[in-house]
Amino acid sequence: MSEYTFDDLAVVMGTYNEEEAIDTVLSDIEEITDGRAEVVCVDSSSDRTPEIAREHGATVIEQPPMGYGYAVREAVLTPDRPVVVTTDCDDTYPMEQLPEFLELINVGHDVVSGDRLYHGAETMPGFNRLGNRLFALAASALMGERVHDTTTGMRAYRREVIESIEWTENTGLSAELLIRPLMRGYDVREHPIEYRERAGESKLDPIEGGLAIGKSIVKVCLEERFE
Repeated sequence: MSEYTFDDLAVVMGTYNEEEAIDTVLSDIEEITDGRAEVVCVDSSSDRTPEIAREHGATVIEQPPMGYGYAVREAVLTPDRPVVVTTDCDDTYPMEQLPEFLELINVGHDVVSGDRLYHGAETMPGFNRLGNRLFALAASALMGERVHDTTTGMRAYRREVIESIEWTENTGLSAELLIRPLMRGYDVREHPIEYRERAGESKLDPIEGGLAIGKSIVKVCLEERFE
């Protein structure tokens, strides 16, 4: 089995009007990986987010605003490096834990999923925290296997996992990116991460977004179980 290094790593994200945070996120990635990781941003911004990303040497793919799933799906499929890590551009996820994710891929896991709720996610709004726990319970019941955080934005994937599955969801893509690999028998490891307070304002309506994620969880679990 190959021993992957930062030269084999791509860090990808969808970006949408995150000029308050994107510089910090990309600076952290550069520092932690010694500038060796490829960075891909799929951007729909009207502010300086894409300019800042390009200043850091990131590949920026511009597309009209179509939602989380369209951006992240494009982001994960663009680079050809063997390990792909998804993150968000709002500085909530700990880039300092990238070496841990890479190490877990190297010991044989196909997907490493950051578990925000393990440490309590106290910086997350209470309504969102409750919703994420309910999503995890619903997905666990439908899959028949316990998971703890279905909607985390920070995961590492072997490239062959990304390329072997047709991704269909938009708002619920984060849940789909965990559920389909798990139900298809890939080795999925949930790994505790620290979750920080976001920089800037959230773009997701918690009610509308929550309903969309819930529908995606049910749809994807039933498709994987019965098709």
